[in-house]
Amino acid sequence: MLLAIALAPRAPAQTTLRLAAAADLQPVLPPILEQFRQSTGTRVETTYQASAMLTTQIMNGAPFDVFFSADLGYPKRLIDANLADGPAPITYAKGTLVLWTRSDSALPQPSLDLLRNPRLKRLAIANPERAPYGRAAVAALNKLNLYDSLKSRLVTAENIAQAGQFADSGNADAGLISLTAAMTPRMASEGAYFVIPSDLYPPIEQGAVIVSKTQQRDQARKLLDFLLSAPVQAQLAKSGLTPVH
Repeated sequence: MLLAIALAPRAPAQTTLRLAAAADLQPVLPPILEQFRQSTGTRVETTYQASAMLTTQIMNGAPFDVFFSADLGYPKRLIDANLADGPAPITYAKGTLVLWTRSDSALPQPSLDLLRNPRLKRLAIANPERAPYGRAAVAALNKLNLYDSLKSRLVTAENIAQAGQFADSGNADAGLISLTAAMTPRMASEGAYFVIPSDLYPPIEQGAVIVSKTQQRDQARKLLDFLLSAPVQAQLAKSGLTPVH
C-alpha cells in the first residue's frame, strides 16, 4: 500500500504569480484572476495598495512578478530604473473620478455644486503624493478654483480604496473616489455618485509592467494578454474602468 502511494504520479505544482495592484482594482480583479486560474492553472496572489507604495516596495526588492499601476508614471519609473521590462508600460484601462455621498446624508445629491456647499465639512481624497486618483482629485479641485477653500476640509486617505471607506463610514461627508469603488454593490446600494467631467483632470491611464526579476515571465505575459483580451476588457468596462479597446 505504501509502495503504491509512493509510485502514484504527483499532481503538478500549481504556479503562483505575485501581483502588485493599484487599490482601485481591488473590487475589479478577484473574479478576473479566478478566471485566469481556471484557464491557465496559475494562481495570482495580489497585494492592493497605492501605486507609489507598490513602486517603492518593488524598488526595495519586494518579490512581485507583475505590477498593475493606476497610472503610467510609476511603472515607467521602474522601467527607467531597469526594474521592469520596457520599453513602455502597457496601458490596460483608464480610470474615472467620481464624487460619492451616502444616501442618508443631509447633503444634496452629489454634483459640482456640492463641492461649493459650505455644509460639506469633510471631503475624502486619496493621498495625491502616492495615488494617481488623489492627484486627479487635486487637479479637478484646482481647475474648479476650489482647492484653496476646501484644503482644510480634505480628509486624506492612503489610497483610493481607503478614501471610499472614509466616505462610506461617515468619517467624511463625501469622497472623490474611483468609479470602480462607487460601482461596488455595497457603495451602489448605500450612496450615489456624480461623474467628475474628464476635462477637469489629466487622464487616469492605468499601466502594467512585468518586474524584471521575475522567474515566471511566460506566465506574467499570459496574465497581461488575458487582461487585454476582449472578454476581460468588457468585464473591466462593467466594473467602472474604460477599456483600451
